[in-house]
Amino acid sequence: MKDTDIKRLLYIHLLCIFSIILSVFIPSLCLENFSILETHLTWLCTCSGFVTAVNLVLYLVVKPNASSKRSSLSHKVTRFLKCCIYFLMSCFSFHIIFVLYGAPLIELALETFLFAVILSTFTTVPCLCLLGPNLKAWLRVFSRNGVTSIWENSLQITTISSFAGAWLGALPIPLDWERPWQMTGERKHSICRSLHVSCMGLGTVI
Repeated sequence: MKDTDIKRLLYIHLLCIFSIILSVFIPSLCLENFSILETHLTWLCTCSGFVTAVNLVLYLVVKPNASSKRSSLSHKVTRFLKCCIYFLMSCFSFHIIFVLYGAPLIELALETFLFAVILSTFTTVPCLCLLGPNLKAWLRVFSRNGVTSIWENSLQITTISSFAGAWLGALPIPLDWERPWQMTGERKHSICRSLHVSCMGLGTVI
């Protein structure tokens, strides 16, 4: 059973990485002048959508925490709505944290919020897919010695690694902020580069 779970995890992780790659190439076929740097906001939305869709489909197919009890349609709808609320709360919470850590409050609000969305995609969405909107289960998994399966262990590692990747991606921003080539339009590209490094790090750990 453990070998089967390991194979399933491997396939899920590979497909998630593949979805990130698709988010780079598919929009370029549909949109004119698409590039990660020039249309970075479009790419962040596309990447988040691709990864979320792949996670939802894969976890629905694999069902690592399948319950023997049959739930009603109203229960499933309520659970889905709770998951959506949790995801939105995660996005706004990350946005507030980024602002408290020095992100511009108004000037780059959309970029900051989309960074919060992409981080929520790589952290909150897998938690919702595997554990559902169950805060007790979340606290158990991310507490010491609270993991009970290889799925939860993988979830714990990838979530922590995603936060580390986001931190490392944003860390170099202030290092050359006062250089002449950073003072004008290149400032936006510096922020974009940090976001892309973070997203690439998140995709790699997944």
